[in-house]
Amino acid sequence: MRKQAKTAITPTRAKDYPVWYQQVVKASDMAENSPVRGCMVIKPWGYALWENIRDVLDNMFKETGVKNAYFPLFIPKRFLEKEAEHVEGFAKECAVVTHHRLEGGEDGGLVPAGPLEEPLVVRPTSETIIGESFSRWVSSYRDLPLLINQWCNVVRWELRPRIFLRTSEFLWQEGHTAHVGPNEAMERTLQMLDIYERLAESYLAVPVIKGEKTVSERFPGAVNTYTVEAMVQDRKALQAGTSHFLGQNFARASEIKYQSTQEKEEYAWTTSWGVSTRLIGAIIMTHGDDDGLVLPPKIASSHIVLMPIIKKPEHRNAVMDYTHALARELREITYHQRKIIVEIDCRETGGRGWDWIKKGIPIRVEIGPRDIAQDSVFLGRRDRGPSEKESIPKGQFVKTIVSILDEIQKNLFDRALRLREENTKQIDSKDDFYAFFTPENSERPEIHGGFALSHWCGNQACEEKIKEDLSVTIRCIPLDAEKETGTCIACGGKSPMRVIFAKAY
Repeated sequence: MRKQAKTAITPTRAKDYPVWYQQVVKASDMAENSPVRGCMVIKPWGYALWENIRDVLDNMFKETGVKNAYFPLFIPKRFLEKEAEHVEGFAKECAVVTHHRLEGGEDGGLVPAGPLEEPLVVRPTSETIIGESFSRWVSSYRDLPLLINQWCNVVRWELRPRIFLRTSEFLWQEGHTAHVGPNEAMERTLQMLDIYERLAESYLAVPVIKGEKTVSERFPGAVNTYTVEAMVQDRKALQAGTSHFLGQNFARASEIKYQSTQEKEEYAWTTSWGVSTRLIGAIIMTHGDDDGLVLPPKIASSHIVLMPIIKKPEHRNAVMDYTHALARELREITYHQRKIIVEIDCRETGGRGWDWIKKGIPIRVEIGPRDIAQDSVFLGRRDRGPSEKESIPKGQFVKTIVSILDEIQKNLFDRALRLREENTKQIDSKDDFYAFFTPENSERPEIHGGFALSHWCGNQACEEKIKEDLSVTIRCIPLDAEKETGTCIACGGKSPMRVIFAKAY
C-alpha cells in the first residue's frame, strides 16, 4: 500500500474543509479569535495583506474621481427608520448603544448609567448617515456627481462567526455616490462592479462571475444589486463584492435634493458599493492547500524570504553579507507599483522553511556557503511542491524575479479557473439538479456540487423551495447570460434564461 504523503495542515481539505480552513488561518499566523465572541484580532501577516488589497483598490477608486472621507461610527436610530426596507433588512444584525457612561456599582463593579435620549446604532452600513451629509452638501446639479468612499469597520451581529468570512466586526470600504439621473447612477454602479472584478481576477487571482442578485437577495432598500461571485475549493460560492443601484429610495428618505438645469427641485439618484476583509477568506479558500496558505504575489504580505544557512561560525559573516546584499538588490525592484518586500529569517531551526510555506510566501530562498561559492541561490516556489527546489545563478534570479512572480500569479489564477470550469454544469433535469447538490450521491461527500447553470422562472416561491430543500441559492443572474427559453428547474414553468445556483458561504 502506498504511504500517504505527510501534510503541514491536518485535517486535509478532503477530510474536513471547514476545520482545514481554521487551521490554515492559525498556521499562517494571520488572525485569531478575540475575547469578544464573533470578533477577530488581525495579526501583522494578515493585516499586511489587507493593507495591500486596500492600497490597490483605493488607487482604482481615485482613478475614477472618488474621494475618501470618514463618517461617524454611531448612527441615530431614527436615521435607520427613515427607509423602511433598509431597517427591516438590518434590524436583527444591529448592535445598539443605550447608555453614555459607566459608574461604580454596589459590589465594586461597573454598571451602565446615564441613558441616552435616543439609542445609537453601531454602524452596520452607512447609507443613512452619509445620506444626511449628502442632503446638506447637495443643493444644485453643479454639486453632482458626488463620489465618496470610506475605509472603516462595521458591526453586524453574527450568530455563526468564522474568521474573515463572517465576523460581528469586520473591516471594509463602502462607496456612496449621488447623481443627476438614473443612467449616470447605473453607469457608476456597473463601473464599480468592473473594478471589483479587476481586483479579484488581476490581483487576488480569483476568477469571478458578474451578475445581478434576485429580488430576495438584494441589499435592503436597493433597486438593483450586482455581485461578483467566486467558487472556492469545496465548490461553494463566495460573494466577493457587491454594487447597488439605490434609485431614489435613499435620496427620498434623506432628502438629498438638487436644483436641476430647468430650476426644478429633484431627488438625486444614489449608489453604494463595498468589499470587506472577507476577501482574505476568499484568498485562503481559493488558493490554500494542505500545506497552508498560498498568497498571490501581487497582494502578498511579503514576496520573498531569504534563509541563510550557517552550520559553522566561520561561515556566518560571508553568508550574512551575501544575504543582505541580495536583499538590497531585490528591494530596489518594483513589482506592480510597489517595491519587492523581502524577509530575512536567521533562525537556526529546521522548521523555518515549513513556517514560511504555511504562511504562503511566494518565494523561499536558501543561501549557504556552497551557494555563495557558485554565486547562486536555492529557490522554492509556493505554487509548486515543498520539495521542488532548484539552484539558480543569483544574477539570473534577480533579473527574472518579476517574471517568476508573474508566473506564480498566473498559475494560481489558471488553477482556480480550471476548478470552476470543471465544476460548473448545465443542468436541465430536476432529478439531476437535486442529485448534484446532495452529498450522499457524490463520490466525495465533502464536495457541495458546484455551480449549476439552470433555468428559473423568476418566481420567488421556486427560489425559496430550492433553498429550503437543498440550502442552495441563486447566486446571480449572469450579466453575460444569453436569452434562452427553457423550463424552470423547480416548477417546470417557462423560463427566459439560466441562472447560477450554488451552496454558499
